[in-house]
Amino acid sequence: MGMREKYNLEFRKEITEDFLKTVSAYSNYHDGQIIFGIDENCKAAGIDNVEDECKRIEDMINEYLNPLPDYKIQAEKFLEKNIIILSIMKGRETPYYFKGRAYKRQDVRTLEVDRFELRRLVIDGLNKDYEEKKASTQNLHFGILEAKLREKEGIENINLDTLADLNLYNKEGYYNIAAELLADTNNIEHAGLDIVVYGKDGVQILYREIFSKKSLLAQYDRAVEIFKRYYQYEEISGKQIIKRELIPEEAFRGSLVYAILNRALDIYLYIQVNMYEDRIEIIIPGGLPASISDDESFYSDIILLQNPVIAGVFYRLCIVKKFESSVTGIKRVYKGSLTETEFRIFKDSICIVLPLIEINKSSLSEEELFLLDILKEGIELSRQEIEEKTGYNRMKTIRRLNRLLEKDLIEKLGKDPGTTYRQKKPGKKQHKKRFIDN
Repeated sequence: MGMREKYNLEFRKEITEDFLKTVSAYSNYHDGQIIFGIDENCKAAGIDNVEDECKRIEDMINEYLNPLPDYKIQAEKFLEKNIIILSIMKGRETPYYFKGRAYKRQDVRTLEVDRFELRRLVIDGLNKDYEEKKASTQNLHFGILEAKLREKEGIENINLDTLADLNLYNKEGYYNIAAELLADTNNIEHAGLDIVVYGKDGVQILYREIFSKKSLLAQYDRAVEIFKRYYQYEEISGKQIIKRELIPEEAFRGSLVYAILNRALDIYLYIQVNMYEDRIEIIIPGGLPASISDDESFYSDIILLQNPVIAGVFYRLCIVKKFESSVTGIKRVYKGSLTETEFRIFKDSICIVLPLIEINKSSLSEEELFLLDILKEGIELSRQEIEEKTGYNRMKTIRRLNRLLEKDLIEKLGKDPGTTYRQKKPGKKQHKKRFIDN
């Protein structure tokens, strides 16, 4: 047969009541098969009285599973031994209980779900996302949302029709949780952000701000403000003021939106945004949805939507664009950098790591690399001195210097005729100062 046990395939030498836990697991999360008459080493043991045993399996499922799952029983031959293949389909009426308990598969084991997973199964079984449940209060105000709709779409005053169009006001006549989270204030304390800025040692806390019971729109805007304070600066180059960024703002915005749209609202934890000197870590409560694999998430443009109603509003306000908040979309922003975004998947959380940009010097021409090598860190040279060392003419030297200035690999000091150039690491001194003095 050439098979082995895995998350959606289980072997059982004999028919015992314990197999019903796996029936519960497959019905709750994904299709799967249980093969009776084969031991865990894939050796044929066989089943006697196949017809009677098929009937017994059917009777046990009908008696102990609630609600009744969708399944099929087949008798087959394996190495000239009789076996029984029980195929279970994922159900729509989750959770599926065996003796009052719901189960899941973890690799080749069948385990009881915890209370958070059980709550999600209940919501899934109602065909309703958590954000579509009735809000804890119906006394909601939408000044922030109204201002953004006015800016983007010219809507002067929002009313119930507007909110219904955004799926925030239910046809049964009530605001849902998504509406409460987008209102100016709300009663959902845990659906917030905890932003911590750490000092150089990664232990000292320089700044902390917790956003709780405030509109997700206000939380998003404030988080971007704090990001700009610590990871962006302006630099004077000749007569120009150049904006520099140590971590791409687009990557931070995309990651923050990813966190808001995909956090598990039924887990009572904040989204954690940890800002370090060399990186940002965004920790999102809740893992990947059961229907999405790691491969689908990491190697495609799938945009996960644990909270599709909120996502619809964010799209309408142009806060998120088509691929900006997919995993590959966030990773694309680091194209050309030696560093890249890292996604760490855990059972109950996802961590996005955004490192500082580090220019990939392989993208430089040989002449630019030669010039950069001459400008050793700490050495200052005028343009004339650079021309002497490289043998380049005046215009060629100016073009190469401008290219390196654009890539933030060198800096320009002083004014003509005393202008000098030197190699540097992008924003390192300014960046360190912020994480010491703030």
